[in-house]
Amino acid sequence: MKVLPDLVIRPYEDRDEGRVLELLRASLGGGPLGRRDPAFFRWKHLANPFGTSFLLVAEAAGRIVGLRAFLRWRFELDGREVRAVRAVDTATHPDHQGRGIFRRLTLEALDALRGEADLVFNTPNGKSLPGYLKMGWRVVGRVPVSLRVRRPFRFLRGSVGPREAGDPGPPPAVTAPAVGDVLARLRAPWRAGPPDASGGRFATPRTLEYLRWRYGEAPGFDYRAVVEGDPGAPEGLAVFRVRPRGRLWETTVAEVFVRPGDRATAARLLRRVARAARVDHLACSFPPGSTALQAARRAGFLPAPAGITLVALPLREELREAAWDLRRWALTLGDLEVF
Repeated sequence: MKVLPDLVIRPYEDRDEGRVLELLRASLGGGPLGRRDPAFFRWKHLANPFGTSFLLVAEAAGRIVGLRAFLRWRFELDGREVRAVRAVDTATHPDHQGRGIFRRLTLEALDALRGEADLVFNTPNGKSLPGYLKMGWRVVGRVPVSLRVRRPFRFLRGSVGPREAGDPGPPPAVTAPAVGDVLARLRAPWRAGPPDASGGRFATPRTLEYLRWRYGEAPGFDYRAVVEGDPGAPEGLAVFRVRPRGRLWETTVAEVFVRPGDRATAARLLRRVARAARVDHLACSFPPGSTALQAARRAGFLPAPAGITLVALPLREELREAAWDLRRWALTLGDLEVF
């Protein structure tokens, strides 16, 4: 492995944005939007209500050749706050891969984060997973995803071959309001709270501030929402988006908020989401035992063959047992997608 002798690791600065976006395009492609948009980068890393991301760049001969980003996050666990960071946007320029830049950036970032973060987690792909495991991360497990197929023949044809191949055709019309409009009608103080069945589990505190940032302000994603009951203080609320998935159109159900045990409201919300757009299938992920998952099962959502690989690295010894046990996590697709 040839190490760059003049490699400099330093904190990200605002003036680096253009060169960092170029690096991300060269290393990771277009990302979840299909393009590297400055607005999305700023929303993700600078406007996050949990805090500004921890960003390091690697520079050689005046050129940015590596990026290591840790997105700030918060969990609640047994009534306590857990300060977390999420490993995202790992980028090394193709001309400089295999020179240890990823490892050096990651180790320096972890040294800096100890004392201000309790836990690191992320959902790596198969290519990057081995590198994390070598540095102490552990596979927690696969977060299960459930699907409800609406158009079986199209779904079967679209599921054969590379996911990236083909064209799903024109986007379907969506008959549901933008999530920002729905959230604007909620009366403060309104708090969705963590998913039910999240006692003793890592769960994102879903404050109104978080929901507005995550769904109302996310540029380019067109999240929609439906409510049951009073729009100012609803009995239930579901957040979703319609997206291309290879040659298919998918409704991604990010969140379903209902009172614990209120399966009837959860079922009505899922029916309204399903009617909102003519898609090939719907996808969701809710914590085991939750009301939303029970309603989804009754609505015809079935477990997909594979899930989303979750890995974690506790930075506090007392969190190890919980962090490495998939049963101790209460996650939804809203926690997992996009980032």
